[in-house]
Amino acid sequence: MGWKGSVKIKLVFIIFAIAFSSCRYSFTGASVPPHLKTIAITLFDDQSGYGRATLREELTEKLIEKFIKDNTLKVADRNTANSILEGVIVSVQDNPVVVGTGERVKKSRITITVKVSYYDMVKRTKLWERTFSNWGEYELEGDTQANLQFRIQTAIQTAIDKLSEDILLATVSNW
Repeated sequence: MGWKGSVKIKLVFIIFAIAFSSCRYSFTGASVPPHLKTIAITLFDDQSGYGRATLREELTEKLIEKFIKDNTLKVADRNTANSILEGVIVSVQDNPVVVGTGERVKKSRITITVKVSYYDMVKRTKLWERTFSNWGEYELEGDTQANLQFRIQTAIQTAIDKLSEDILLATVSNW
């Protein structure tokens, strides 16, 4: 292949790169009605019975963090916000995913399920209500109980991070 062939290939790649990069921006904020500029995120309720006292605060704080970073909707106080996001932690399940010899569990998965509602406070309507579920895994084999607790905490944080991302995308992009 001569230099003309390599120039053509580079030109095709540049055209595709420009085309795809411009498409990315056309989807951002597609489902947020133009009159909604702010969002209040209420403290999620925990009806899971899981027994982790800080779970609702951890999920709510992660959601607020995601919305602040995204910046499509400004996080505001409930009394002044154009929209409100409310949620309930419905369940937290810890189930084995890898079982070794002698039916000994080697890896477990924590799955958190939440029911979320999104309200338009300007028009006084519910925009959507959905159930989200996501997970994080952890190894059970380790040297100390403290290390196991750390791995469980990391799995919970992974599930919370994934859930927060899912809820953010449903709110601002309607994917």
